[in-house]
Amino acid sequence: MIDKNRDQHCLVDGAATAFVDGVLLPELEPTLRRAIQQDFPEHQGDAFICLAHLLPYRLARINAIRLADQQMNRQMKHKLTHILTDKNFKVINVKKHQRETYTFGQRVADKVAKFGGSWGFIIMAIITMVVWIAVNGWHVFHANFDPYPFILLNLFLSMTAALQAPLILMSQNRSSDYDRLHADNDFHVNLKTEEEMRVLHAKIDRLIQTDYPDMLEVQALQTKMLGEMQQQLSALNAQQKNSNP
Repeated sequence: MIDKNRDQHCLVDGAATAFVDGVLLPELEPTLRRAIQQDFPEHQGDAFICLAHLLPYRLARINAIRLADQQMNRQMKHKLTHILTDKNFKVINVKKHQRETYTFGQRVADKVAKFGGSWGFIIMAIITMVVWIAVNGWHVFHANFDPYPFILLNLFLSMTAALQAPLILMSQNRSSDYDRLHADNDFHVNLKTEEEMRVLHAKIDRLIQTDYPDMLEVQALQTKMLGEMQQQLSALNAQQKNSNP
């Protein structure tokens, strides 16, 4: 048994120190105890260390916790930065990209296809054919430049269909490209969101499993240091009262 009323010898310099001004190794946290035993392997068991020599070990432990947390936070930040800057996660404005990359011919093809698939084109075509037939069949205004069976009209209709078909196909190709680009963009959005969620989950897991316990350990070390200071002050006050009856 250790007599707490007798002075103890610090394992660092061997100086005699009051028991209240130091701590036994078994009373220390395992991390601090291992660090001290690595520096002084010859001292084991109930070895005693004064608070003055214990303070650097505690400060080193607090600093190690702080540096480890900072390093992990930097790694998390680097991962998020990588996600935001990596081309594999790049999200683009599909409509803006289409407007900037379309050629004049492609834009014309889209407009022709849009107009050719509208009621306006159908109504205009019907009116044109009715007027054409009326003018040439009934000799309106004494005109008969395309008599029945309206070969010239059939020629114009065939030419219109022949020109309109490839333009519509060109527009459909543009539409297919747009759909592919949009699907690819959705894939990048989903991939980016998934990666961001994974990193955020990792940060939350680290906060719960590591940062919070580290914070409690630091608070425990600080609380013990404050308690030991209070103990020393109480011992000094008691000594002063005994020396000044």
